[in-house]
Formats: sequence, structure tokens, C-alpha cells
Amino acid sequence: MAGRDEIRDMLRGLRVFAGPMAAFDPSAAPDDPADLFVEWLGEAIEAGVPEPHAMTVATADADGAPSARVLILKDLTAEGWSFATTTTSVKGRELARNPKAALLFFWGLQGRQIRLRGPVELAGPEERAADFTARSLEGRVAGLHGRQSQPLDSLETIHTTAEESRARLEADPGLVPDHWGLYRLAPTEIEFWQADPERRHTRLRYRREDVSAPWERGLLWP
Repeated sequence: MAGRDEIRDMLRGLRVFAGPMAAFDPSAAPDDPADLFVEWLGEAIEAGVPEPHAMTVATADADGAPSARVLILKDLTAEGWSFATTTTSVKGRELARNPKAALLFFWGLQGRQIRLRGPVELAGPEERAADFTARSLEGRVAGLHGRQSQPLDSLETIHTTAEESRARLEADPGLVPDHWGLYRLAPTEIEFWQADPERRHTRLRYRREDVSAPWERGLLWP
């Protein structure tokens, strides 16, 4: 087991972009970045990328201090990229004060990243309820208590609360907590990043002034 004094050398010795890398011709990219996202997602699934729908979601508090965590992409529609959490969580509270976020998909097996950022909206009550009831029983059990990120006295409390929540849901399968949130990010910027073993990475960025404006695109230096 490496000690702290050996961490630097250990990190330097790790391979990056071991390949094989996916191919990407930015000149053939579609006008709508959502179409390219769907294409890349399908290729990630076919390539066996583990959990390709997992993404890092970064938010910031009222003072601008950032925080990030990994969530699952719930849907992609004309309105944007959707993810779910409780409105009482840290990210839910941060989005209430500062309704902007960044998303990052990383598919290391292909040497690909997709970065998005833009404003975030909370879906209406009916959409939020539909999202919650579509979750697995364990997913609804975990989302019912609404205490995410609050101090915890012991692990046993989690199990006790979970069993109480399970009993409530089994008695009322249509139960939806008021604090359940379905959020939608409508990006104003999306970057598609394709790695190259020689560090000559390809970066294609789509930008628009606001969510109603047309997309403009261009290459970026790696």
C-alpha cells in the first residue's frame, strides 16, 4: 500500500487515454447538440461504458461556493436535461437560490467528456409526482424522508427510517412527498471533448445567448 510520500509518483505512473479512443469528426456534427449527445450516448452504451447515464452535477450557493455530486440523467427532451433530487437537499436549496448548474458526463473507455451549463428550472407538481412514482420501491423509500445531508446520529437510524418509509409506501403506493424535485437544465453551452493519446484533443463547443436563441458552434484549443 502506497504511503502519502509515494502518491505523486504513483499518480504519475498511471496511464491515461489507454484507448482505443472513439473517433470524432466535428465537421460532420449535427446542428443541434442534443442530436450529437444522443449519438454519443448510444455509442457509449454499445461500447459497454459503465453507467453512461451517470453525470456530475455542479451547483453553487449564494456566495458562489461550488459543490458537486454524481446523479443519474432522468430524461432528455426539447426542454433540456433532467435530474431528480429532494428540494430540501443541499443541491435543491442551492438551486432555489442560484438556479444555474453544470453537468459533466465522463466516458473514460472512449476518452470522451460532455460538458453542459445553463439555467435550471423545477418541473411542475404533476411531472415531479410522475417521476417519483416511476421510481423503484427502494428509490421511493430513499426519497421519502427528505433529510439528505442533514446530521445523522447513527447508521441504525437510516434502517429504522427506511422501514417506516417502506411501510408507508406499501400502504399508499401513490404517496408522493412535497419535497420531491425534478429539475431540468436548459443549456446555453455544451462542449463535446474527444481525447487523443498525443494530447491533441478535439473540442467542439456549442453556444447560444439564451435558450430561445440559435446555436453557434466552434472548435477550442485543447
